Amino acid sequence: MLSRLVATASFVGLSLIAPGSAAAQASGTRILVMPFDNPTREARLHWIAEAASLLVADELNARGVPAIRRAERVNAFEELHLPAAATLSRATVIKVGQLVGASEVIVGSLRLSGEELILEAHGVRIDVGRVQPAVSERGPLADVVLVFERLSARLASGAPLQTERSRRPPLEAFESYVKGLMAESAATRATFLEEAITSHPGYDRAYLALWAVRHDQADHAAALAAARAVPSDSPRARDAQFFAGVSLLELKQFDEAFDAFAAAAAGATPEFAAAALNNMGVVQLRRASPSSKGLPTYFLTKAADAHPGDSDILFNLGYAYVLEKNYQGAMYWLREALRREPTDAESHYVLGAALSGEGSAVEAAREKELARQLSSRFAELEKRAADERLPVPRGMDRLREDPEMRAGFRPEQTVVNTAQREQQDLASFHLDRGRRLFDREEDREALAELRRAVYLSPYQAQAHLLIGRIHLRAGRPSDAVDALKISIWSRDSAPARIALAEAYLKQQNTAAARTELQRALVLEPQSEEAKRLLAAMGGE
Repeated sequence: MLSRLVATASFVGLSLIAPGSAAAQASGTRILVMPFDNPTREARLHWIAEAASLLVADELNARGVPAIRRAERVNAFEELHLPAAATLSRATVIKVGQLVGASEVIVGSLRLSGEELILEAHGVRIDVGRVQPAVSERGPLADVVLVFERLSARLASGAPLQTERSRRPPLEAFESYVKGLMAESAATRATFLEEAITSHPGYDRAYLALWAVRHDQADHAAALAAARAVPSDSPRARDAQFFAGVSLLELKQFDEAFDAFAAAAAGATPEFAAAALNNMGVVQLRRASPSSKGLPTYFLTKAADAHPGDSDILFNLGYAYVLEKNYQGAMYWLREALRREPTDAESHYVLGAALSGEGSAVEAAREKELARQLSSRFAELEKRAADERLPVPRGMDRLREDPEMRAGFRPEQTVVNTAQREQQDLASFHLDRGRRLFDREEDREALAELRRAVYLSPYQAQAHLLIGRIHLRAGRPSDAVDALKISIWSRDSAPARIALAEAYLKQQNTAAARTELQRALVLEPQSEEAKRLLAAMGGE
């Protein structure tokens, strides 16, 4: 979600850091490659414009520069409600880069001169919005992959290959694969992807993309077949095994799903292993009866150890402890989840159930009231829990469907040894710094500081108010509403009510905006801003 904006380290440009060096890794370098612009609207270049992002990202990764996956970019476009094929302004490109945690964005254009393909690209530094010097390359259209490899080498300052390139499919199969990724309807996506597989049997990426289509269609048997078709010697065999586990779980083949996730976790990176271990815990949660393979909390604890910044894993662990009626354990892990995602309504709801089970009725009611404000699902969850005679209903667990999707901003990555400091003083320091940055409209840096303040003091009303205003300024009213509701719940104030009214106005919810402005005037009868907004709406 949009609240997961990333505070990245300062980046001094591709031309100044050897991409594969330890310095590049330590600096937090992550490159987002955008689809290239096709200014002449040449039909033959339509699919190549999208392919540019894939080809350049692949080559940068092979040369040691961490490039962001297409799935993260697509999610960012969806979050910002941007058309997939939109031509974006530089400001919007930077906003997309911020959302995925990029330190630099590469943008480019392509055109034809006869049968010759001409490429031009440059980087845009996220921290200062500075455009890097452009590089260009040209070559026969039939050699499109080679032309992009040469361009990418220049973008990476000629750094040598560090890993072997993926096996290149025939151009015809690659074209069908890219068109399958770009197609709007699921049926068209599947048709193109199947054409790619027919042209190049064993095309691992096409099989995995087809898995995603079939999974989204809830055709889990077909999705399983696609995942299992990935060759065992493919570099993406581990991904395929993970996706097969997801399909097996959806098909309620619990033992096979468990074994698939266990095999995927063995020898994987910590983040990948955490996703697989999380899903092993979910398998155990979804079984109709206890299993000899282990308790859900065992696997979820191992997942949290492997990736302590993942709020979904922490939620699952707290949720599993509630179902085991270990309320103390549940409270600890759910509070850790809320440090990372303060607007997570389900975490507030389950924490309320844990507090109720522990006998803390007042705190439980407070958490459940916030859950009610943040989500319309509260009544449904309460009814299901009552029907099932459980503290919380079953089916709330969070399955990871993508093992490598970046989790986003994690406050613990930037707040070191906070347990040894006075948390409230440190939270006030970050809040004060965030306020100054907000006043200077340095919103990205301000958000990072405010996230640190919220991590240390989760119900810091002023921090949530400023976060809401940043979301408003960036055109994200839904995220603003969530942050402002927590600010009001923590400490009711006229400025927070007015900001919430502005967010509702951006959502064209005038009735809710009017209500908030009237409440603001009860709190602060002389508020000129509330009066002005009410007058503009035609209110009294």
